[in-house]
Amino acid sequence: MSTDETEFLDNLKAEVEAELALAESPQPEETLGASPAEWLSDPTDIDHLETGLHSLLGAVEALEERDREQDHGSEDDRNP
Repeated sequence: MSTDETEFLDNLKAEVEAELALAESPQPEETLGASPAEWLSDPTDIDHLETGLHSLLGAVEALEERDREQDHGSEDDRNP
């Protein structure tokens, strides 16, 4: 994998983990002093968001693992 792709995946993973931490935290908007009308969310929407973020994080991690295995395989090819 190219350096640009690795950097992209690293950045994407960091963003998804940050979004996931925010989504899983107990109503972070409440602590900012916003009115309930501004932060009240449908629990189903939150569940869907968390599910999507977990799926995206899993996909990023799968790509990283695949690339590690490919890199390791190409090292084995060079060192018979």
